[in-house]
Amino acid sequence: MTQGPLTTEAGAPVADNQNSETAGVGGPVLVQDQLLLEKLAHFNRERIPERVVHARGAGAYGTFTVTADVTPYTRAKFLSEVGKETETFLRFSTVAGNLGAPDAVRDPRGFALKFYTEEGNYDLVGNNTPVFFIKDAIKFPDFIHTQKRDPYTGSTEMDNVWDFWSLSPESTHQVTWLFGDRGIPASYRHMDGFGSHTYQWSNEAGEAFWVKYHFKTDQGIKTLTQAEADTLAGADPDSHQRDLRQAIERGEFPSWTVGVQIMPVAEAAKYRFNPFDLTKVWPHADYPVIEFGKLELNRNPENVFAEVEQSIFSPSHFVPGIGPSPDKMLQGRLFAYGDAHRYRVGINADHLPVNRPHATEARTNSRDGFLYDGRHKGAKNYEPNSFGGPFQTDRALWQPVAVSGVTGETEAPSHAEDNDFVQAGNLYRLMTEEEKGRLIDNLAGALSDVSREDIVERAVNNFRQADGDFGKRLEAAVQALRG
Repeated sequence: MTQGPLTTEAGAPVADNQNSETAGVGGPVLVQDQLLLEKLAHFNRERIPERVVHARGAGAYGTFTVTADVTPYTRAKFLSEVGKETETFLRFSTVAGNLGAPDAVRDPRGFALKFYTEEGNYDLVGNNTPVFFIKDAIKFPDFIHTQKRDPYTGSTEMDNVWDFWSLSPESTHQVTWLFGDRGIPASYRHMDGFGSHTYQWSNEAGEAFWVKYHFKTDQGIKTLTQAEADTLAGADPDSHQRDLRQAIERGEFPSWTVGVQIMPVAEAAKYRFNPFDLTKVWPHADYPVIEFGKLELNRNPENVFAEVEQSIFSPSHFVPGIGPSPDKMLQGRLFAYGDAHRYRVGINADHLPVNRPHATEARTNSRDGFLYDGRHKGAKNYEPNSFGGPFQTDRALWQPVAVSGVTGETEAPSHAEDNDFVQAGNLYRLMTEEEKGRLIDNLAGALSDVSREDIVERAVNNFRQADGDFGKRLEAAVQALRG
């Protein structure tokens, strides 16, 4: 960047940036010192509201490359041929911590990926776990309230955390995952990513498929024990952010092999559990992961605030050939994410450089609002119009989904294994004896901080229903710690 005189925000040169204007030497400061007022006013407004969830994060730019033909399943142009490359931006994050929280904590990690495709931006907003704590977005504010600071104590309270989990049996699978060995990744580079939700792919012929995304780290899985994480969180709160930045600076570009599970739409209704339930995985024996791409991160942001904090991601940002599913959590997020960014960053957040489409121009009739830059000039702001304005394509981005039945707010099980405990038990039984031991120790350590016995007993009973041995060992471990 060319260096020149320091200027005000309006571009006027600054004569003195070391001393405020005063009424005589040592006198009171003058209101006419507009540089002083401008600097202080700007400083007071430098922080936008942090994200309610996923506030603590790091990001990097990269490239997604198609490695296998998936055109029989989707007409998305960025997936149209082997070898095709698409620019990306990936933001990693923790879920519960605030902006200043440490990286090395036991918490799911956000895995939010933006594809700058030729048909507009496609956002895939997932986690480093294939499941989540709840299956319906109406419970999300309550869940997050338990993870944040208590309104009375101002601290995170284990009573709140475990009270909600124990009263929400569907959380048992995710809690088992979270307190296992993969609950604290050693770095953002050494963990897998998942789209988590079920999405729809549709091909040129109009055939639709349900899919789940998988990102397998090429660096290998590395994790931290609770003791290692406690030490690292205190010694270097920025450990994961620093590791990612420095790896890219060294030219050690992290990468992930990208795959997808594919379920024909007709099979969903008869599958043994609800395939749109975010608390469950699709067993690979039923739907194997098909590799189709490679994701590499190879460029750091120049400015963390402008590019990481002001980056926005929304599951509603689809491109032709990709769409949503009836997943209740996803349906809620289709609204919530965009609404959060309109509040947090502003109504024109989509036009910041990190969020702006690269290969196509956004052509909308939206105008004005905070920080509107007049990009539309004198163009008409309505449709249809006869002045050469943008027009509709008459082709939907995704295929319609058949629905039936009556409206209602309760969900009756319609699949043989619509059960909150089966998959948590399966996960426990897949673990080695050493892995089970660490899982029990981690859970018992957390439960020992809960003050009420009824909450502890209810939580232990959920794990007992997942697997008898699981519950029995956890009960004994908790009793040993609580005396």
